[in-house]
Amino acid sequence: MKASAAELERLLRDPNFGFALFYGPDHGLVRERADALAARIAEDASDPFRTVALSGAALKRDPARLGDEAAALSFTGGRRVVRVENADDDVARLLEPLIAEADSRPPEAAAFVVVEARELRPRSELRRLFEGAKTAAAVGCYADDPTTLEPMIAEILARDGLTASTDAMEYLVQNLGSGRQVSRREIEKLGLFMGAPGTVDLKDAEACVGDSAAISMDELAHAVSAGDHAGLEASLVRAHLAGSDAVRILRAVSAHFLRLHRAVGLAEKGRSPEQAMKALRPPVFFKFAARFRTAMGRWQRERLARALVELAEAELACKTTGAPADLLCSRALMRIAHAA
Repeated sequence: MKASAAELERLLRDPNFGFALFYGPDHGLVRERADALAARIAEDASDPFRTVALSGAALKRDPARLGDEAAALSFTGGRRVVRVENADDDVARLLEPLIAEADSRPPEAAAFVVVEARELRPRSELRRLFEGAKTAAAVGCYADDPTTLEPMIAEILARDGLTASTDAMEYLVQNLGSGRQVSRREIEKLGLFMGAPGTVDLKDAEACVGDSAAISMDELAHAVSAGDHAGLEASLVRAHLAGSDAVRILRAVSAHFLRLHRAVGLAEKGRSPEQAMKALRPPVFFKFAARFRTAMGRWQRERLARALVELAEAELACKTTGAPADLLCSRALMRIAHAA
């Protein structure tokens, strides 16, 4: 079956099948979910009699090992877990006969096979095998959004007796989400920073979990749309010092102008600036709300469209002309800021 994140919770409680595939761009979330399922089956992931890990590369060298490990019994009792890491479509051909055989035996008769993979296209052999089998489940693991980040943040903070204020929670949701493991480590670090139960306020969150590169990029984009040349120059320096290249900077500004274009379009259809900003996903961070609202009054959709074209042309020039990319980027941003 193709399982959603909600269905995954049920599967973890009652894993009455034999094969699970976790795949997607968020490898930290892939690993976290695979660990949770393996722990549910084998209790102790470090027990060598209950758990074995194989890589996709190792199985290419020794294809028969997967079947041998899946059929082996535990010396200490209980069901074994066979983990396959960095799998690709070549592994699908090894798993196919095992999954076909699983239909004719009780789920507990063989090891539970947990497969981890990177992003897989819908037509991937591995995905199609797991999604079409009765005894297997495939679960996509994608970057967190506000609906999944907020409960995760609250859960981790609660372990240390902490709660987050509304402003702090909004800040954390806006500045986390690049990867599940990274987000978890950042929230755990915040718990250590607080040192005692209580409430995390905005100042605490900014002091501990600030994604300085992301904040610098937001400042830069808002400086461009506001026509703030001094702010733009300072933000460009910070972005370069943080390791951001010209293409990344141009894309960040393009994303900001796309949001502006969307919000201005909603305002032209009769919504208030506040309603338009709340309709964006994610909504405009409160810290930048006043600046975003001002920019909405400064730009019209046609001029925003022209700015987006100029940003796209600048990115193309950075990739193809051989001219200094930083200068091409700065020139394009200064022209757009001047137009503001």
